[in-house]
Amino acid sequence: MESAILIIQCKDQKGIVAAVSQFLYFHNGNVEEVDQYIDNDTGDFFMRAKWELSTFAIKKDQIERIFAETVGTKFGMNFTLHFTEPKPKMAIMVSQHSHCLFDILSRYFSGQFQVEIPMVISNHEKLRSVVEAFDIPFYHFPITKDNKADQEEKQLKLMEEKGVDFVVLARYMQILSPRFIAQYPNKIINIHHSFLPAFVGAKPYHAAHKRGVKIIGATGHYVTEELDAGPIIEQDIARVKHHNTVEELVQIGQDVEKVVLSKAIKYHIAQKVMVMGNKTIIFN
Repeated sequence: MESAILIIQCKDQKGIVAAVSQFLYFHNGNVEEVDQYIDNDTGDFFMRAKWELSTFAIKKDQIERIFAETVGTKFGMNFTLHFTEPKPKMAIMVSQHSHCLFDILSRYFSGQFQVEIPMVISNHEKLRSVVEAFDIPFYHFPITKDNKADQEEKQLKLMEEKGVDFVVLARYMQILSPRFIAQYPNKIINIHHSFLPAFVGAKPYHAAHKRGVKIIGATGHYVTEELDAGPIIEQDIARVKHHNTVEELVQIGQDVEKVVLSKAIKYHIAQKVMVMGNKTIIFN
């Protein structure tokens, strides 16, 4: 059943919740989810409301205009309107690590992710058979320092042709160019194999092992031009002990990574993430 999702930001003031609720009630909207938050430091109000469209009295293509005229303008709202249909199209980019890819494809196959996956892009051939087993197109774009710019242009063109809405980096071991990132602002989700910023580099678990850490974790975030510094969507940890080997830390860490990435994807699909500067608000 198709639903509409309204996300609102404005200065906090009396009557906002009542006005939104009245708008939905008056037009026969059956509310499925609602959440609100007030930032006491800035005085900003945030709200997310989701309701069924089947009985709603306003036609889908007129909701935004009518809401703006009757509610939005009065309260000086910045708002966006989204719909659960059609399903968003998610492109996956991966290199050679398979744990996040397997998890995403498994959740997609079981119906946990309400998306379409028109492609998986990789700079290696290693995971082609895995992707094609799920009947998803696999595209190989080998990357070198000499061809990276050209290959990215081809990737972007392919994504445009397929109508990709957002991108997931499932351990894609390439740094995206500013041009690439600019095409999908706050729509490229990456998983970082530690808390940010900590134990940066190619071998975080080796560094963590040398330090004798007791907690390791992962961070799901949006990609920005500043490496590994984009708005954080989700984080989690796992406790480890002194007798864990590097190999065991890698396995534990990978388990955390795939869960964190999947949660970040779920929040994004459900339109539960609101980016404010370099921070995010995650609605319930």
